[in-house]
Amino acid sequence: MTGLRRLGSSLGAALGLLLGLSLAGLLGAGPVAAATLAVTPGQGLGDALRRAADGDVIELAAGDYRGQVGVIEQRRLTLRGVGGRPVLHAAGRHAEGKAILVVRDGEVLIENIKFRGSRVPDGNGAGIRFERGRLTVANCAFFDNQNGILTANSGDAELVVRDSEFGQAPQGTQLPHLLYVGRIARFTLSGSRFSGGAQGHLVKSRAGISELRNNRLVDGPDGQAAYELEFPNGGAVTVVGNVIGQSAGTSNPALIAYGAEGYGTGTHSLQVSDNTLINEASRAAVFVRVRDAPRPIALRVFDNRLYGPGDPGAALPAQGNPQLPLSALPVPGR
Repeated sequence: MTGLRRLGSSLGAALGLLLGLSLAGLLGAGPVAAATLAVTPGQGLGDALRRAADGDVIELAAGDYRGQVGVIEQRRLTLRGVGGRPVLHAAGRHAEGKAILVVRDGEVLIENIKFRGSRVPDGNGAGIRFERGRLTVANCAFFDNQNGILTANSGDAELVVRDSEFGQAPQGTQLPHLLYVGRIARFTLSGSRFSGGAQGHLVKSRAGISELRNNRLVDGPDGQAAYELEFPNGGAVTVVGNVIGQSAGTSNPALIAYGAEGYGTGTHSLQVSDNTLINEASRAAVFVRVRDAPRPIALRVFDNRLYGPGDPGAALPAQGNPQLPLSALPVPGR
């Protein structure tokens, strides 16, 4: 009996040691390394999106990808173009009747990709449909889409767009906006260019916080955008250091519109400063239009330069907003 007790004790000690080593190994192991999945035009982007795990990187080689649409379901993912900028052509296809790419929810980075030709039956086809989470779009391009980027109305979502280009809104579709931000928490736009609107707006944002810095939003000679910037429900808005230009073919005289559809219950403030505002239309513009609100708005519109005919609106000359003829606009290179 003594020998059996000793054997049982030894086995128990050995099992305990093995269990302890196993647990220590599990606890001491670092996170699984992210994988990089390489995709070429002859392969399937949708298949790569289905195979990718959280934290992975998908690299698209330069080239034309036709009809390759998909949904990003991962909680963390990077999708980037390499060796040049790949082009995702909708080519008559769409993901879920929404977009070329749908971002479901998570921390997602999309960089160095061009999105072209998105059309869906309800008229809201987007290059990217962003539903929830935090999406960063960097160094991308969006052309000939019913919407370049369109977001859902998720109150905790955040969208960051930087160093990107939007243009060529299609004719004959319902109010194509180059960038349409729904009722999300925060929207940041920087270093980006917009031109070639068609009845819709260059940028429309219903976000609780919108910050736009150092962009060029000039509709151009072929553009027919309505507003260049619209914040229809107010919000905390900062517009600093931008060049904002209305075309001769505009369908609406206002360049910047704030509160046009009425104010919500959130915080409302508007800062418009150090911008160049240009009206190239022969009719008078309204440079900054602010709708009357039921309660006071923190309004700071100062140090802007206004070119062309029109009503300054909230950009009062006394606040350092001089208005000059269009002929006085500096010509680059001179």
